[in-house]
Amino acid sequence: MATIFDYVTAKEIAAYWLEGASNRMPYLGATLFPGTKQLGLDLSWLKGSKGLPVSLKPSAFDTKPTLRDRIGFTKIVTEMPFFREAMTINEKDRQNLNNLIASGNQKAIDVVLGNIYDDAGGLIESAEVVWERMRMQLLSTGKIAITENGNALDYDYGFDTDHMETLETTARWSNLDDSTPIQDIIDWADVIEDDTGTRPTRAICSRATFQYLLNNEAIQTHITNLKLLPTEANVRRVIEEFAQIQIAVYSKKYKNAAGAATQFFPDNVFTLLPAGTLGSSVFGTTPEESDLMTAENADVEIINTGVALTTLKKAEVPVNVETVVSMIGLPSFEGIDTVFIATVHTD
Repeated sequence: MATIFDYVTAKEIAAYWLEGASNRMPYLGATLFPGTKQLGLDLSWLKGSKGLPVSLKPSAFDTKPTLRDRIGFTKIVTEMPFFREAMTINEKDRQNLNNLIASGNQKAIDVVLGNIYDDAGGLIESAEVVWERMRMQLLSTGKIAITENGNALDYDYGFDTDHMETLETTARWSNLDDSTPIQDIIDWADVIEDDTGTRPTRAICSRATFQYLLNNEAIQTHITNLKLLPTEANVRRVIEEFAQIQIAVYSKKYKNAAGAATQFFPDNVFTLLPAGTLGSSVFGTTPEESDLMTAENADVEIINTGVALTTLKKAEVPVNVETVVSMIGLPSFEGIDTVFIATVHTD
């Protein structure tokens, strides 16, 4: 007779999550920093400005994952940050599943399994969120700061401060009458081209930041002179024509530890990028992948290059399955010197 161990496995959960993920829009950062894998945790493999190793400020080390019902994650820190979170099936779902398995009602079994798989999939999605947070921090600040559960960890990639600018007074883009965004963009692109020989061709900003461009008087004048309508598409067209920059408006959000919706890419920042990828999302090898792939009481699947999904059989009372999602990772940023980060408004 089938048991809970036959239904709740890493293989089944991974297949369920990947089927749903195939219909989702990919994170922007995943296209700019595609995934790659390395053995171990050595930060010297990760390069920042001018090919130098990424610098790490020391922080705490610690061990076991924290169980959760639905939301939140716990991390432990090694040379590269180590993220691990676990959950067990709640007693109601476990009892329902056991009863349904005994009855053989497959449709009802599938409903309960869907709830269980969705919860486990939330852990996998949390790993995706962690990656996008790190990548967007890099593109908006040049650094990564991880502060969760009493731990604080800072990664300094050595971003060139000459490739950053904070606009002041009337130059701020929020000053719709007097600011000159197109000239600003051209000037920033010139800096990168003069320093590196590579000219930016793209930019990232939030929806709120793009509104400055949409309502800017100088840009509206260009649109009027070209006998165009003052639409978002035509703002993009004018900026591309005058500055040769294509803008990606990125306002995708996640829920932070307090449950509040938070943008991956902040308002009031405008980042110029060159064509192509900027680095890699570098995965290390988790303990689960290293030690549990052949364990009798464990089932391990690797998702998206390096996220380890593990189901552990708990045969003692209460009989259960623990699902653990873990990853070790940090972006490399080989293209850091060809990026310009501008803060276009400050309070």
